[in-house]
Amino acid sequence: MNHQTKYWKSLDDGRIQCNVCPRECKLNEGQRGLCFVRACQDKEIILTTYGRSSGFCIDPIEKKPLNHFLPGTPVLSFGTAGCNLTCKFCQNHDISKSREMDKLADKASPEKIAEIAEERGCKSVAFTYNDPAIFLEYAIDVAQACHEKNIKTVAVTAGYISPDPRAEFFKHIDAANIDLKAFTERFYRDVCSAHLNDILETLKYLKHETEVWFEITTLLIPGENDSEREINEECEWIKEHLGSDVPLHFSAFHPDWKMLDKSNTPPSTLFKAREIAQNHGLRYVYLGNIHNFSGSSTYCHRCGETLIGRDWYELSTWKLTPGGECQKCGEKCAGIFDGLPGTWGRKRQTIEF
Repeated sequence: MNHQTKYWKSLDDGRIQCNVCPRECKLNEGQRGLCFVRACQDKEIILTTYGRSSGFCIDPIEKKPLNHFLPGTPVLSFGTAGCNLTCKFCQNHDISKSREMDKLADKASPEKIAEIAEERGCKSVAFTYNDPAIFLEYAIDVAQACHEKNIKTVAVTAGYISPDPRAEFFKHIDAANIDLKAFTERFYRDVCSAHLNDILETLKYLKHETEVWFEITTLLIPGENDSEREINEECEWIKEHLGSDVPLHFSAFHPDWKMLDKSNTPPSTLFKAREIAQNHGLRYVYLGNIHNFSGSSTYCHRCGETLIGRDWYELSTWKLTPGGECQKCGEKCAGIFDGLPGTWGRKRQTIEF
């Protein structure tokens, strides 16, 4: 369904400029932006995927990944189609790069999504699989419907969004995972067709101007963004600009889409990255796409006690008070906790509307 938008302006040459993301696509009548879902129609920008999804699924919140936001609880996840980045390694390219809008079979109003989440006992709804920045209007309406039922909202995003829409979007978001894809302009330019500084501005905005709980994920790709120098620079920047309490996830790469010539990330690279981050004073550093108890669990930064033990997405140890303090020494663990953890575990449930 086509839906009117407001983040655009008319240019002197007759084109319409989309202002949702820093790409600022300039479109003639009938053209679509790089994201493919925002189009110029009747001299304005419309969203062509409002109310249409590539599928709904209930996942553990840890799969987003979010380890410090309502641990163990189920989240209703969905996305649409398209993306405003061109990452050559995209692991959801069948969705994010889809040009077949008929793939969007599931049609659901914001109110219906909130209703289903409530019926299935989901504590939150996540905008994921493709970047919610490009379906901003739909995501905001879903968020408002969810909040009316006391259901939280989660954004899984690359953070490539312009200041004004960024402020409006995150006003409706409770938690986010920001995909910090690398820490060089070269990588963002050549691999993603974007710019590093725009993502760093989003991270600083979230930390200093919002109450959104957020965590960061970096997928380590052999020979591309996994050098010790680059990891050191990333961790140093995070510590300086965001502080010690923002959880950082280093995830293992596997060959996909246009990056089939790269090998899987060796576990040793992940272990070294975690060590570097901890040496910079980052308190919560996790390893993803690898089975490793210590790299998945949460520890008290004061006394070292295991606060949340994790085996993949199954929670074992739980040594937090209802207020999120270490039961052993009383130190606060950063995050959003709600008493006892959930028990959703590794389950994955497809939902049909």
